[in-house]
Amino acid sequence: MNGLQAYQRVNAQTSITDADPHRLIQLLYNGAIDRINMAKAKLQAKDYYGKSQLINKAIEIVGGLRSFLDFEKGGELASQLEALYDYMERTLLEASAKNDMAKLDEVISLLRSIKEGWDGIREEAVTQTAHVG
Repeated sequence: MNGLQAYQRVNAQTSITDADPHRLIQLLYNGAIDRINMAKAKLQAKDYYGKSQLINKAIEIVGGLRSFLDFEKGGELASQLEALYDYMERTLLEASAKNDMAKLDEVISLLRSIKEGWDGIREEAVTQTAHVG
């Protein structure tokens, strides 16, 4: 499943047809963070089924982010991000299995850190896309 399909599957109510590639990645980060936050609320409410469903959706989104990695252009950074996404997926699975709020917080923190960097390159990324297209 590619990143676009992953996002559409878990967030069908949001129109993304006009989103540029940079914005799409931002939406994926937001979607994963939102799902994990909702899973935390479900965990606190002892709704374990709901928590599991939301964590599974977050894992799908992280997988979507992974599918956008360009190893040819991204080189070492893409490899490092792939390892980090893999770690996040495993950590989310463990958090779900053990109902571990701290692990959910850890993944949110990681996603926010990466998203901040991604948000910071918006102008550059959009400019490059405009010149290529």
